[in-house]
Parts: sequence; C-alpha cells; structure tokens
Amino acid sequence: MSGKIRNVGPKSAAWLRQVGIKTDAEVRAIGALEAFMKVKRAGFKPSLNLLYALEGAVLDCHWTALSAERKNELVLEVNAREDGLPKKNYTWWRQAHAGAGPVSSSDGESAPSEEREDDHGVQELGTPGFGDGGGFDSHD
Repeated sequence: MSGKIRNVGPKSAAWLRQVGIKTDAEVRAIGALEAFMKVKRAGFKPSLNLLYALEGAVLDCHWTALSAERKNELVLEVNAREDGLPKKNYTWWRQAHAGAGPVSSSDGESAPSEEREDDHGVQELGTPGFGDGGGFDSHD
C-alpha cells in the first residue's frame, strides 16, 4: 500500500507520521478514533475533519460520504475519551433523538436561562425582518 492516507492532506499526514501512522492499513489496524486520539495526545490540534477523513480512510470512502449519525457517534466517542470516561453506547440517545434536527435560535445564540434584573423578562428574538419597502414587516 502506498504511503498516502486517503482523505488526508499534507499537514495531517505529517502529524500522523509523527505518531507512527503512515498508511491506510495502519489507520485501519488501530481505527480512525485511536489514530485521531494519538494526534491529539501528541499535542497537535486537529479539527474534526481529520477524524472524519480517517473514518473515510477506514471505510474506503470520501469523508463527506459519512452519515451525520456516524459523525455524531465519532464526536461523542472523542468527547468521552477526552473526559477519561469509558467507551459508551449511545444507542439510547440516538433513538431518543431520531429525526430531531438541530435546535438553535434565529440569531445563533441560546436564550438566557434566567432573566436578568434589568430586562424584566424581555428576551430578544433576533434581528427583525425588513419588507420590500425597507421598513419593518407588518404582522397586523
């Protein structure tokens, strides 16, 4: 097998070489998650794209072909390992959240959990929309 790892660019390949991983076969032998954790433990700051790229190398596919569910499983496992927790089975979570989309507010920030003294319970709902004439949309 060649020295190139599928989906991995030169910077990530250099990190992997520094932790002793040089080929797709070596990634498959230890798994994407362990390869990613070796890079992190070595002090590098890889993004989740490296994790997805390594999983793609293991599965012999482009990393963008990974399902959102598989990506989420990988992230949960990384978080568990970073916290020093044992490997967990997240089947209960996936079943409880099946079909649920991401939850966010209109401005990308979460609402405050408790009201502040000066806002009297008023919460911002995001940026108001503008109509064709440049004024505020009327909902009357």
